[in-house]
Amino acid sequence: MAAEDRTTGSAGLAIGSGSRLTRICVRVVLLFGVLISLFPFYWLVVLASGTTQDIYRYPPKLVPGPHLLDNMGRVLDTVDFFGSLFNTVVVAVLGTLLVLFFDSLAAFAFAKYEFPAKKLLFGMLLVTYMIPAQLSLVPQFVTMAEFGWAGSLNALIIPSAANAFGIFWMRQYAQNSLPDELLDAGRIDGAGFFRLYWTVALPLFRPALAFLGIFTFIGLWNDYIWPLVVLIDPERVTLQVALANLNTLYNTDYSLVMAGSLMSVVPLIVVFLLGARHFLRDLAAGATKM
Repeated sequence: MAAEDRTTGSAGLAIGSGSRLTRICVRVVLLFGVLISLFPFYWLVVLASGTTQDIYRYPPKLVPGPHLLDNMGRVLDTVDFFGSLFNTVVVAVLGTLLVLFFDSLAAFAFAKYEFPAKKLLFGMLLVTYMIPAQLSLVPQFVTMAEFGWAGSLNALIIPSAANAFGIFWMRQYAQNSLPDELLDAGRIDGAGFFRLYWTVALPLFRPALAFLGIFTFIGLWNDYIWPLVVLIDPERVTLQVALANLNTLYNTDYSLVMAGSLMSVVPLIVVFLLGARHFLRDLAAGATKM
């Protein structure tokens, strides 16, 4: 009996050691992945804090230089950074809010309601997602010009108010996370479509909305081609178009370009950290309830 207990104890110790070793290996791999993911941001800081000569140096410098503040000051002197930053914030914030509202509303209808030609409409929606955005630049510009919005921020905000990817993403999430029993209970209490959407569906959509909000905000913030085409007034541009002016035809100061890129990335990092926190918190809460 004692020999059997010793054998069982040895087996348990071996299993515990193996499990501990597995956890250590997983953490090491995750840490390595985090370092790889963070290295481009660190390298951006290194390039932005040096000179163009430092960028061409071999072997390259791996530590930040002393010129970061000087390069950032030259960016502010070269382009209207804060004016274009304000335009970008307006476009990204308003566009993201409109996408979150219209996409979640449409997804709620597609996921939980039956209406004529529902599958046909959803299929057409997916087809529009497969069409390259560059093909619609000319007709979209003509449309904005007919509305008198060419050169206005309306031309960036209104066309981005809804998109096929967001509707598809929210529909898939709604089908799996929104029980029909909750909607039936709301209907018994006399709730209509918009009340069910606002009081029942939206609270359950928070993780998906957090992801869609981050995704949309980053896309609108980094958009370059459409603002370049439609904002015909060079004094009223978004941040990415303004930073493109740092590239000259014959002589480009790459340290200046990197400093401008770093300044434009910082707000995105803040938004991602705030949004990802809510996204992960809601996911963890949902997993605990399950």
